[in-house]
Amino acid sequence: MFTEKDNETLTRVGPGTPMGRMMRRYWQPVCTSSQLPKPDGDPLRLRMFGEDFVAFRDSSGKVGILDEMCMHRRASLALGRVEDNGIRCLYHGWKFGADGTIQETPNHCDERFRARLKAPAYPVREAGGLVWAYFGPKDKEPVFQHYEFFDGPDEHRDVIRVNTAANYLQLWEGGCDSSHVGILHSNRANPSWKDNLFQAVTDEDYNPGALTVGDNAPVLEVENTDYGYHYVAKRQAGSDEDGAQRYSVRVTPVIFPTGRIIPAPAFQFFVFEVPQDDYKTSTYLVTHGPKPVNREDIKRILGLDDERFWREEDCEFRASWDDNKLNQNRANMHEDWSGYSGIEQEDAIIAISMGPIVERHKELLVAADMAIVRLRERLLEGVRSNEAGGDPPGLAIADLRPVRSLVDTVIGHNERWQDHVPGNMGKSNRQMEPAG
Repeated sequence: MFTEKDNETLTRVGPGTPMGRMMRRYWQPVCTSSQLPKPDGDPLRLRMFGEDFVAFRDSSGKVGILDEMCMHRRASLALGRVEDNGIRCLYHGWKFGADGTIQETPNHCDERFRARLKAPAYPVREAGGLVWAYFGPKDKEPVFQHYEFFDGPDEHRDVIRVNTAANYLQLWEGGCDSSHVGILHSNRANPSWKDNLFQAVTDEDYNPGALTVGDNAPVLEVENTDYGYHYVAKRQAGSDEDGAQRYSVRVTPVIFPTGRIIPAPAFQFFVFEVPQDDYKTSTYLVTHGPKPVNREDIKRILGLDDERFWREEDCEFRASWDDNKLNQNRANMHEDWSGYSGIEQEDAIIAISMGPIVERHKELLVAADMAIVRLRERLLEGVRSNEAGGDPPGLAIADLRPVRSLVDTVIGHNERWQDHVPGNMGKSNRQMEPAG
C-alpha cells in the first residue's frame, strides 16, 4: 500500500528532505552545453532541488556553478559580468572564479580576506552535450558515470531540454509505463488503434513509439540491477509453426537517480527527469546512435516543433490549463487520438494534467503498472539506505556504456529476453502475474 507519507518522501526534493538528500548524492545534468555556448557569454540561472545557482563559462571555456546570490550582499550573480576568467557581481564588483576563488573585492582591498574565503562552488563535468554537477557532501562525491552517448561524433547525438511544470516523479513514472505507448502515443505507435486495427510505423528511425504488434496489455517482468532495475514489456505476437506463443519484447533500463533509456528503431533515447523543485522538472532527452542525427526530425516526432508548446531559446514547455486548456486541438481528435502531436508533447501534457503532485494513495493500479511500483520501491529503498548512512543504488558504477534498451523484438516462448541485453547487469528477478 503506497501511503501519503511515502508520496511526500518521494516527491519532496528541497533542502533537508530525505529525497533531496539522496538526489544530491549523484552527479546530475544541470543544463545543456549549448545553453553556455561561448566563453565569457551570458550567465545562466539554474534551479536544482529547490535551490538557486548560476552557471557560466569563463574565458578559458571552463564551466563554473556557484550559488546564485553573491556572498557579499546577496545580489544575483545571474546579472553579473562574465570576464577575465570569472563572474563579477554588479553591485560592488566582487569577482569569483569557476572554483569559487574570490579574485577581486574592489570595496575591500584586503588580500588576506580574499585568500581565506571562497564562494560556494560545485564540482562540474561536461560530457555528452550536457553540463553535470554534484551538490552533495564533499567527502562522498561519487565517480562520474560514463554513458554510451558520451562517445562517438557529436553529429551522432542530439540533446534537448524541456522544462515542465510537474513533479519529476510524474514524468519519470510515465517513462516507466510501457502500456500507455500504444494508446496515448497511438499517432506514432499505432495510428489505427481507435479502429481496432494495427498499423506498424516502420519509416522513422527516431520514433520511440514504434511497436511491432498491437497488444496494449503487455505482461511485465522486472529485474533489479545495481543501477536501479530494468523491465521487459512482453506483447503477444502470434504463434510459431508449433503453435507456441511468440512475444514482441521491449526492454527499458531505469537508471538512478533520474534516468531511463528508451529504444527507437535505430537510436537510443537517454532521458533524465531532473527536479528543479517540487513542482517543476527539467527533462533532458539525448538521442544517440550509429549515424548522424536530424534534430528537426526528432523535434517533429517529439512534438517540440510547435512553438505554442516549446521553444529553443528558453526550453520552457508552455501549455497550461490557463493557456487555452493545455492547447488541446479537440477538433482534430476525429483524425488522431489525443488532440496533440508528438511523444514528449503528450507525455508532458499528461503529467501537467495530473496536478503539481499526484495523490498516489488514491490510484487504482493494475499488473501493467508493475514497473511504476518497482520504481517507487527502489526509490524508497535508496532513501532509507541514504538516511541510514549507506549508499543509494548505482553510486559506485563508473561505466554505464554496456546498459542498453531493446527495441521491440519478436522472440520465441522459451527464449530469454535477458540474452538480448547482456550488458544490463540484471539480478533478483521478480514477475507479477497478469491480473484476473
